[in-house]
Parts: sequence; C-alpha cells; structure tokens
Amino acid sequence: MGDHLPVTSLDLAGTWHLASVDGLHRAEMTVPGDVHSALEATGIIPDPYHGENEKRVQWVAETGWIIERDFDLADASGRWYLDLDNVDTVATVFLNDIPVLQADNCFRRYRPDVSAALRPGRNRIRFHFPCSIEEGRKRFEAQPFEVPWLEMNSPIPYGNMLRKPQCHFGWDWNIALAPLGLYGTVGLKRLDACRIEHVMTRQHFQADGAVSLRVEVMLHAAEAGHAPVTLALGDDAVRIDCPLHPGMNRVTHVFTVARPQLWWPVGAGEQALYPLAVSAGGETVRREIGFRQVELITTPDAAGSRFALSVNGREIFCKGANWIPADALFSRTSREKTEALLRSAVDANMNMIRIWGGGFYEADWFYDICDRLGLMVWQDFMFACNLYPSTPDFLENVREEVDHQVRRLASHPSIVLWCGDNELVGALTWFEVSRKNRDRYLVSYDRLNRTIETAMKAAAPDAMWWPSSPASGYLDYGDAWHADGSGDMHYWSVWHENRSFDNYRSVKPRFCSEFGFQSYTSMPVIHGFAAPGDLNIASPVMERHQKNKGGNERIAGTMFRYFRFPTSFESFVYLSQVQQAVAIQTAVDYWRSLKPHCMGTLYWQLNDTWPVASWSSLDHGGGWKALHHAARRFFQPVHVAVVPEEGGYRFTMINDTAEPVRVNARLYALDLDGRRQSLGDMAGKCPTDRALELGFLPRVKLPEGQVLAWRFEASNGMTGEGHLVADVWKALALKPAGLTVTAIREPDGRWSVDVTAQGLALFVLAEADCPGRFSDNLFDLSAGETRRLVFTPTGEGAGAAVPAFRLHDLHSSQAPAL
Repeated sequence: MGDHLPVTSLDLAGTWHLASVDGLHRAEMTVPGDVHSALEATGIIPDPYHGENEKRVQWVAETGWIIERDFDLADASGRWYLDLDNVDTVATVFLNDIPVLQADNCFRRYRPDVSAALRPGRNRIRFHFPCSIEEGRKRFEAQPFEVPWLEMNSPIPYGNMLRKPQCHFGWDWNIALAPLGLYGTVGLKRLDACRIEHVMTRQHFQADGAVSLRVEVMLHAAEAGHAPVTLALGDDAVRIDCPLHPGMNRVTHVFTVARPQLWWPVGAGEQALYPLAVSAGGETVRREIGFRQVELITTPDAAGSRFALSVNGREIFCKGANWIPADALFSRTSREKTEALLRSAVDANMNMIRIWGGGFYEADWFYDICDRLGLMVWQDFMFACNLYPSTPDFLENVREEVDHQVRRLASHPSIVLWCGDNELVGALTWFEVSRKNRDRYLVSYDRLNRTIETAMKAAAPDAMWWPSSPASGYLDYGDAWHADGSGDMHYWSVWHENRSFDNYRSVKPRFCSEFGFQSYTSMPVIHGFAAPGDLNIASPVMERHQKNKGGNERIAGTMFRYFRFPTSFESFVYLSQVQQAVAIQTAVDYWRSLKPHCMGTLYWQLNDTWPVASWSSLDHGGGWKALHHAARRFFQPVHVAVVPEEGGYRFTMINDTAEPVRVNARLYALDLDGRRQSLGDMAGKCPTDRALELGFLPRVKLPEGQVLAWRFEASNGMTGEGHLVADVWKALALKPAGLTVTAIREPDGRWSVDVTAQGLALFVLAEADCPGRFSDNLFDLSAGETRRLVFTPTGEGAGAAVPAFRLHDLHSSQAPAL
C-alpha cells in the first residue's frame, strides 16, 4: 500500500451549517454560496424573485448569521493558514472558538496564520456575520463629516460604507437583498518553505519583432531557507533556486519569444495564447499570456481630444455593452451560465464589455473566457454612483483591495483599460451636502481616486488607466454626461430626460460608454415570476419588477410617441422591445458613422441580475431580447447606417475589418400592401477601418406614405437590411401581414422555421414557448417573402419537446381588438 503522504491542504468547500445569530433559523448551506439561497432551499424563505417576495425577505439582511463546519486534521503540526477570498463581507472568523481574522472587504484575499488555533483531530471553523446594515451604520456615524449614499438606487442604507458590491443594496435594475455569504476559495493550507502570493508579467516589444516577457513571482516565507521555483512558458522552462527570508521574496525571469503570434480582439485577428506555469512550495499557478500592445489615444484635436484604443498598432472601434453581475444571488450563477452570456455578446458582434463598478471583480475563469473569445474588457474599480469615505483606514483597505485585484488580473490580455470608478464625479452634484461644500467632497473624492491610481500603477505600471467614467480627461471634473468633445461619455438624455430618439444624433461622442433605453423582459421570463392576474404593467408585481422610478411611464409614454396603443399585455411587452432596439440602433448607427471621431459605443446593459424591466439586451437566464438580435446586425463589422437629414437620407458604409470592401446597396419603397418598388442602387468602396458616405437619397424620391427599405451586400460576404419611416410608425395605416409559420425538426434536434408574409410585415419577432435561440429575429418581410430561421433549443431537455412558435409584427400588435 505504501506510506500516506502528509496532508498539506484541505478544501473546505461543501456542506456547512447556517444559523441566525438569534438561533431561530437553521439550514444547511453549500459553500461557496449565499445565505438567501440556502434559506430558500430549506423553505425558510420563498423565492425572492417571485411576485412581491422581495419585501417578504428583507429580514434576512437585518439579521446576523453564523456559517460553520467541522473538519478533521490528523496532523496539525507546522505552520497553517486559511486561504480566503470573496468573503461577503464583514465577518469574524473563529477556529476552535479562537478569533483568527476580522474580514471587512469582499474584494480582498485573506491568508491569516492559524497554526496556534489548530489541533489534531476534530476542528471547527466559524464565520460570524453581523448585520451588514448595522455595520454600515456604525461606519457612517464614525465619519468626520456626512457621507451620504444614493437612496434613489439603494433602498437598503449604508452600502457605500462597506467594501462589497454596491448593487447588493438595490439599484435601478436590481433587487434589494443585501446578500451575504462565502463566494470564493475557502481552504486550509500548510506553509512549508513558501507559498506563491502573486505572479505578474510585463511585456516588452523589441524593434526586431521579438517580445520579452518578464515574469515576477512573489513568494511568502515564514522563515529563512530556500526553495526551487520552476517557470515554464510553453516548452521553455527554467528552474531557479531561490533563497528565502521571512516575509515577501521576489523571483524574476525573462522569457524571449522571437516571433510571437499576437493576441487580437475578436474580429481583428486570432487570439493566440501561450501557457505560463509557475511552481513553488508545492503549488502551481497557471496563466495564459496573450502578447499584445495596448495604447489609449487621447491626443488633442479640433473637437477636443480623442478617446481611442489601439491594439498592436491598430485602432479598434469598440462595440459592446456594460456587464453587471450574472445574478443577484451568487448561488444562482455558474461558469456555464456566465460563459453563455459572454458568448452571446460575441455572437452579436461585440468586441468589448465594460465591467461596471458597482458589482464584482469577476473570477479568474471569467477573464480566461474573455481571453479566449477575444472580448476586450474595460475594468472599472468597484465604486459606483455614491460618495465614499476618505479616512485613512478606508483608503488603506482600498489600497489592499486594488493591489490584490490588479496583481491577480493584470496579466489577462483581454483587460485593456482600468477605470477608477463609475460616475463618482457626477455624484458630487447629487447630494445637498456636497453641492453646498463641493471643495470638501471633491478633495475627498480625489484622495480616493488617487489611492486607486497609485496602487494600480504600483502593481501594473504598464496598464492603461482612466480616472472615472464618464470623464472628459485627467483631472477634469466637468459634466461628461453632456460634453461630447473629449473623453468618454454617458449619454442618458433620451431615457432620463424623455427626449426623442433623434436626440441621439444631437451629440458626437468620442466614446460613449453608457447609454440605454428600457424594455420589459420577455414573456416566458415574466410567466416565471407573475401570475395571470399580474399581467398588467400597473400591477403591484410588475411594478415590483421595475426598479427605475418612472420607468413604466417612460416606456409607455415613448411607445405612444411612436406607435399605436397595443392590443394586449403581450403586445405591450413586444412593442417595448421593438422601441428599445430602435432607440439603441439610432444611436449606434449615427455614432459609428462618425468614425474615427467616435471610436466606441457600449450600451447599457448586456445582462440582467434577476427578472426585471431594464435596459438589458439579454433576459435573465440568457435569452435574446429584440435588442440583442438588432445588435448582431448594427454591430456587424461591415454595416450600412442610414441617417435622416434635412431633405433626405444619408447612407454611410462602415468597415471595421482589416481589408477594404466594396458595398452594394439596393433601395426600395415599400407600400402598405407590401409591394417593393426599386429606388435605385448605391455602390462604393470603403477603406479598412473607416466610415465613408455611400450615397444620399432625396426625401422626394420616397412616395408619400411608403416605407424606405434597403438591403446591402459587401464583397466579403456580409449582408444587411433595414427600414425607416418618414414620420412615425403610428402614422402608417398598416394592413394585416398574413404571417404564417411552418417548422420542421432537423436530425440534429434544431428546428427549421419558415416565416411567410402575405403583406407588409415590419419588426417580425418569433417566439418559442421553450428556451432556445433563433438564428435571426426582428426582421421585415414584404408580400410573398419567406424567411427561414433556425431555432436551437437550449437548457434541460433541449430538443425533447415540440416547441410552439408564435409570431409578432407591428400591425398585429396594435390593430384594434374585435
């Protein structure tokens, strides 16, 4: 049998015991996991997402909790430490009733020495979480001056006092639960010679095309000694005998790659990755290295100053959306679900996501997925829409957080920009106390922002830094919501100020990192949280699932601006998604046509944290809303944007590829019977990475009461289509489209779905009563046309059932009921 090797580590994930501090509630809890999910699984609380249950579970956040388990350790001799990350958030950790750690930052890693508390045989580890609201209140009252939080977004108070996801306290799209739990590593490890604290890399590109990769390994040792360190980049390996002294030790080695394959964003090239492995002290840390050069271009010009990202010497137009946590409750997430969301982004021709500053720094595997997909990441630090303390203890906590997160993540090629915060400059104007004493609060903000920048640059000197989003420039504290000449812009006038969609064309951003328009989530999702009697936008359940004050009224008011009154609740949901897609396409088409003046559009938001009316293009659960189908077209690398102007319509061809393309467009007038009449052709050649005018159609050439439509084809095979109306859609006296659908199951389990129109069908949207994805959606048909779609079932039992397909179009959604 052989001798048993001594245990050097214990993974403490698994089943733990959960109890409220008052002893009234007990449950088993899976770790990693969150308290709410454990309570729901035991039947102590109902599903927080269903109906109005949110208000029935508020007591969970108002209670203290204990999470504990026993474990056995045959040999407790030597030095041992706990390995913890993502402890959410304020917690005292006990080992055998001895306090070994006071944690208070969800974004830090903790590795306390617990040698003195361990014993051979049975041991007990306990996390005591006091009420986070009470902990926040204590910190709030201890501030030297008032530091308020944004109550409009966060109905649960004091979230800005705690270093945990800010959206946990509620947001204008998130349920307010203030969840807590253990989300990451929970392990016990023996410290022998040393342990690996960090592995950092820096790249240096040489004139001859070679690249040097400097690998820096930080080792922690408890006492003097030595340890072998093995570093391998692919097949190139080296062993270094490292002398150790107590504390932190640094080992460096430089690899040289003579002719590296480069890492490119998706759509611009391949995603070459080189495996890096570092071994020391009985553990191995692995990275995938992508060789690329990134530059943030902010050179002055006639309009102000540029804001463009260059990768490997080529400017990349950034197309994408903002990422928020994959779910409001950690236990409802998974790597598979998250990867599906990220793949949906790439499938919609996105090349960037912005990880918004009110959620999490995501897990290592999240960025691994982005590396492999070629999905660039704009990474905010986790501060959003609030004022924050600037006391020495708070800033030191932040410094530790930033140091850990940057060292953990900076080697990922997908992360191309680090941003100090989300909208903290704007927040200076949102509170009476900061408006009355702007100097005090501006200095306080600057201390925080400077702490973040200094810690980031110390950890990763070559990383790209941007101070805030939005920002007009370094040390510029102006209004970047409406100033479009420099920096990145958040443009919210259409939604929050109830402007028309045309208002998107009143600004010319250099890079718009937030803009959005709400819709309702899709009917299959609504049926998951609402009963038939709740299917009214003014019902308490539907209003509970709308977190933006006045959001339902704004959706309805805008709808009646452009469309006729819907015939049913289902039609209301459909039209809300149509107008969301129209709004965002109006902005993106115009801003892409300005290239290279504008070099990025990231709409708000990609995903949902729970089933809710929101700005997302993906439903909670990952289904594609109408906007996501539209995004697949308007983010296509070769695209034709049509912008109404005085006297007609300007056609612009946009080419984001590395090769010139020829574009041929055919223009039509569609009458209300669905007949097509040619309005002529346009053709042109578009250079690489440019937007160029294709042609202009005078308005007088479009017959009165008819719809302008077009189709284009590029020499690289990309195609597209679209339509515009001369006024608004409600002015059209539409006739029944006569839509029919036939579906055939293919041998691979997918469904071929043919949609045929007898008349004019605008904004055709196909739905299925089971989870899945259509190959195309939200399209137009003229009389006699058929569009073949492919429907791929997803989820449990995919392909087993026979889906029921339903079609929506503009006429059927707003025709008067009989």
